[in-house]
Amino acid sequence: MLGVFVLMIAVPTVATERASAKFVFTHFNTDNSAGIQSNLYIFVLGLLMSQYTLTGYDASAHMTEETKNADRNGPIGIISAIGISIVVGWGYILGITFAVKDIPYLLSPDNEAGGYAIAEVFYLAFKSRYGSGVGGIVCLGIVAVAIYFCGMSSVTSNSRMAYAFSRDGAMPLSSVWHKVNKHEVPINAVWLSAFISLCMALPSLGSLVAFQAMVSIATIGLYIAYALPIFFRVTLARKYFVPGPFNLGRYGVAVGWVAVLWVVTITVLFSLPVTYPVTKDTLNYTPVAVGGLFILVLTSWVVSARHWFRGPVTNLGG
Repeated sequence: MLGVFVLMIAVPTVATERASAKFVFTHFNTDNSAGIQSNLYIFVLGLLMSQYTLTGYDASAHMTEETKNADRNGPIGIISAIGISIVVGWGYILGITFAVKDIPYLLSPDNEAGGYAIAEVFYLAFKSRYGSGVGGIVCLGIVAVAIYFCGMSSVTSNSRMAYAFSRDGAMPLSSVWHKVNKHEVPINAVWLSAFISLCMALPSLGSLVAFQAMVSIATIGLYIAYALPIFFRVTLARKYFVPGPFNLGRYGVAVGWVAVLWVVTITVLFSLPVTYPVTKDTLNYTPVAVGGLFILVLTSWVVSARHWFRGPVTNLGG
């Protein structure tokens, strides 16, 4: 959090040339190598990045067994994560954007950062002021630390999910993954999550397309997973759903429908091509990847899991 505030203040302050407010709030980068000139299309694609950034707030739900007063603090954690991300993220984007002047150059593979736009913004801001881009490299280090903590949070959340599924007997070798150590941490599930994360990251070294397909599955898969219980809450369970102590009252159903429709919308948007003309190298394989995963999961349920899986196992007495 501190690093984000440092970046949103330091970068535009250090930069000797700053963009105008008109440029920041009204300019669309139609001069791009993606072959996209439509302002609306550019806006839609930009919207997807914020959707990707906001994922992960379900970690509060996965950590409820280790949370005091989880029935209230869990939802508060989710709402807080979204609210803080919106406010701080908006400020960070504004700070960076005011330091941007030449977008095509930032995206050029021939610049000092090899086309990595954010790194180039940091580098140019400090080089223009001090004649050296070392400060920009330090800023990039702050980003690296933030990414590390994001990874740690993801592994923590995922390991608790693996623990819950294995406790319910829904994973291969469930007896191994739901064991906890003396600190009451599902250590085997943590190592499993770290190992799988490493394996999923390795393809990026050889095939960016394969890595992007996995990222797409993760993003859309998460939002579909978020939307499904909401959908069933506002349809099948509408009459007999028992709200917890933290709820939206009479607005719950309306907000639920808005959430479901929004997920449907962004799922379609995530499937749109991001580069034209569309070829085998530029095709957005997200629908194929997500559809393939859906078929595998559905087949597994029909053929096997429905015969033995009985749902979550309660660990509460009485």
